[in-house]
Amino acid sequence: MASAQLALSLKQPWATLLAHGRKTIEIRRWPTNRRGQILIHAARIPDPRPEAWALVPRELLPHAQLVGGFIGVGELTECVHYRTVETFAADREKHLNDPSWFQGPVMYGFVFANLKALPFRRYLGWMRFFEVEPTAVRGIDG
Repeated sequence: MASAQLALSLKQPWATLLAHGRKTIEIRRWPTNRRGQILIHAARIPDPRPEAWALVPRELLPHAQLVGGFIGVGELTECVHYRTVETFAADREKHLNDPSWFQGPVMYGFVFANLKALPFRRYLGWMRFFEVEPTAVRGIDG
């Protein structure tokens, strides 16, 4: 039996920015040892902060309105540690978070490569990483 695919749920517009490679690091308050292909899931509840939405180019706004399903895929290659606001700010162009959003003592950056937007597929998500059975995503990344 094939192993389950992993997915990570992000609030919009962050999910779209990641799926389209506009950001390549997803910030979390917890680390991960996971590596490999991860489906990008757009959570049902978007980020309400206007400063987050200001980062979305006009051509990506329709994609950023999609919630409650898969919208992309990428390869999780690394987890970096941010122990100071200075190191956090140094990677701002990769994660797009304002330096004032840093919350010590440490934050973590999930580094993604080979990012690709996918056609929307509705699917219930979950916090942190969650498993998706292969039959539920057959053909989604090809």
